[in-house]
Amino acid sequence: MNALTRAATAYWQSSIGKKLVVAVTGLAMVLFLAGHLTGNLLIFAGREAFNEYAEFLHSAGHGALIWVARIGLLVVVVLHVWATILLVRENKKARGQEYECKSTIQATKSSRLMIWSGLTILAFIVFHILHFTVRVNSHLAEVGATDPYGMVVEGFRAGWLNLIVVIFYIIAMTCLCSHLSHGVASIFQTLGLRSKKSQELIRKFSLGYTAVIYFGFISVPIAIFLGIVD
Repeated sequence: MNALTRAATAYWQSSIGKKLVVAVTGLAMVLFLAGHLTGNLLIFAGREAFNEYAEFLHSAGHGALIWVARIGLLVVVVLHVWATILLVRENKKARGQEYECKSTIQATKSSRLMIWSGLTILAFIVFHILHFTVRVNSHLAEVGATDPYGMVVEGFRAGWLNLIVVIFYIIAMTCLCSHLSHGVASIFQTLGLRSKKSQELIRKFSLGYTAVIYFGFISVPIAIFLGIVD
């Protein structure tokens, strides 16, 4: 093991190292969500604009770029979750056994729901990939091969089954944005970009970004289900 590897390992094992990993991977996901939302909203621009966007994604780098992005995003998510879990374990261990009962009693309702909201987001990611990437529904796979716009519309078109899908999307986005509402501000703090002067501005930016992500993502399935987009 050379000096560089030892230094990297030591940094990862430190709390500061893990916090930086959480912040950097969190920033990567924040940027990804903004870009993904921009592409999704092209559904309102019409079939041609959305299909051109989909074609660009799947043809860039001879089709390799989108897989590089998918694998990179998967690595980012795994590192983010892993570093977060390790930090939580370290914090619990640091508090000591004498505080375990007290901390459990004083745990806020939101913190208790964090595990469930996190699991909901994970389930949503898996479902979203199966829904529109793997296309386990043979009908969506057939439509999506030539018309991505039509595939998305069919995936959310009014119907009892799709109503459940739309509700699940809204619940998942609600859980995601509950994380973002404080996670975005935490990124600034960990990267040393937060001060007393900028604290209020960062708070407003975090809430504004979260609102845009939330209403932007849920607008697509709702608009399609209500027949606004067809």
